[in-house]
Amino acid sequence: MAALRGAFTALVTPMNDDGSVNFDGWRELVKYQLDGGIDGLVPLGTTAETPTLDEDGEEDKIIEIVMEEVKAFEKKSGKHVPVILGSGSNNTRDAVRYCKRAKEAGADAALVVTPYYNKPSDEGIFRHFEAVSRVGIPIVVYNIQGRTGRNISTALLKRIAELPNIAGVKEASGNVSQMMDVIAEIKHKKSDFAVFSGDDSLTLPLLSLGGDGVVSVVSNLAPALVTEMVHDALSGKWDEARALHYRLLPFFKAAFVDGNPTSIKYAMNVKKLPAGAVRLPLVEVSAEAKKVIENAMAECGLL
Repeated sequence: MAALRGAFTALVTPMNDDGSVNFDGWRELVKYQLDGGIDGLVPLGTTAETPTLDEDGEEDKIIEIVMEEVKAFEKKSGKHVPVILGSGSNNTRDAVRYCKRAKEAGADAALVVTPYYNKPSDEGIFRHFEAVSRVGIPIVVYNIQGRTGRNISTALLKRIAELPNIAGVKEASGNVSQMMDVIAEIKHKKSDFAVFSGDDSLTLPLLSLGGDGVVSVVSNLAPALVTEMVHDALSGKWDEARALHYRLLPFFKAAFVDGNPTSIKYAMNVKKLPAGAVRLPLVEVSAEAKKVIENAMAECGLL
């Protein structure tokens, strides 16, 4: 299995003005990430507006393009860029099917979110991950209570981590104490268990505690800077990493000022990257939010 470590981008899905997927723009954004030195890519996650995408006509084409571009880049550069394909659902049968799709596409891992809306018990969550673990592709657990209504406690995650093919966790609980417990109680006993930050602003704190990287929203706009910060931290260059963290901190906040991916898409459009519109029920950021985003971009040197 490819090492899951470093800066990974939770990619947006670019849209045309009529709301259709901009596949040419998608190819351009993937190349922008690869040229920016990103360590890995995460298509079809939350930031991709995946719940609004059609499986056959849109998601399959998105997968086809990203795998095509990554393979071409790898052939040219000799560098492997892992792809963690979003494969979550609140329907376990669909999550299993999406994980099989990720495996067949040649993805390195599947990102599987806690089942949302259903609000299952701990036993239900465990059995959900038990089902996807049987597919035979490495699974990254995605813990984000704010979107799912359920936190995966460290005790539950320890149990899940004992299943075959569980490769790590994207920790978006926002709870640094919980992240420390995950590293102390799981990663210290299973060294290849990757612990990623799911919050850009908590990346450096998590890395200082022994985490492995970030699944970043901000790197949609600034892949080189986010990657540099993560690499500096992983190599022990704490002064340099801290300087980049504080440089980017205003935008870490602004990138979520009016929701995700609405805020990051607006910033990308300002930068002339082909992010485009969002699909309902999401709407364009407010005029006030636009000012906050533009001011933060200017302050961070991203304009």
